[in-house]
Amino acid sequence: MEILSMLAASPGLVAFIVVLAGGTYAWFRIRRQVRMISKAMFGTPSLSEGLERQADILAETPKSVSGMTKLCLPQIEADFPEFHWPQWRQMCENMLKAYLAAFSCQDIEVLTGAGGGNERAVSEELKKQVELRIEDQRRRGIRENYRQVKIHQTEISRYQKEAGMCIIKLQSAVEYYYEDTGQSQPDNRKTQTRYDMELVYIQDLTKVKDLATAVGVTCPNCGAPITRLGSKFCEYCGTGITPVDVRVWKLHRVQGENH
Repeated sequence: MEILSMLAASPGLVAFIVVLAGGTYAWFRIRRQVRMISKAMFGTPSLSEGLERQADILAETPKSVSGMTKLCLPQIEADFPEFHWPQWRQMCENMLKAYLAAFSCQDIEVLTGAGGGNERAVSEELKKQVELRIEDQRRRGIRENYRQVKIHQTEISRYQKEAGMCIIKLQSAVEYYYEDTGQSQPDNRKTQTRYDMELVYIQDLTKVKDLATAVGVTCPNCGAPITRLGSKFCEYCGTGITPVDVRVWKLHRVQGENH
């Protein structure tokens, strides 16, 4: 009776008890639903454990790639009878591994020596991009390490012909262990990702529209675009320029989903 009298005299206390009871009921109900959902999705009532399991599964599952090789290869071979896909696939995979190793070693020579004895297989623009990223790492006092790199699959994803040039776009499913020495707590879980690459073949420089944008023709010193075909020196800073190779396949671009 005393308790009822206290509650009757304290409507605020009654409201508090009602809210507390309702919140407790809602919490237990939500918790039960989360456990049921986790059990159904991951096979365990613990959501955190289920998410860890899912992360482990994803870490072991190679990414899918856009495989248009069977469709694109006949077109490429019709235009370039000497193009040998297995050889170029192996070379591109080697150059992709060397691209990642260059950051781990902070040495551009690792990339330039990956063309199977053909240094011309890597474009000047790609070399410059790697050099700038290495310089940025050194400036920030970090190092990106790519360990145990494995390429599961490489396919042609697209073949396109533009004015004066041809482009073969590739996609690779890649796995590695990644570590950034600037991170306080590096993630030691295996990474599965995709990388896009481009092989570029310039047939006629005079027909390429917006040359600097299309093939990344820029000054290696100041980065200014080279607007005149056949230029041997930058018109802005006077630095010597490597002539653009014509009628040679080159790895021009590498772009990954991660890092």
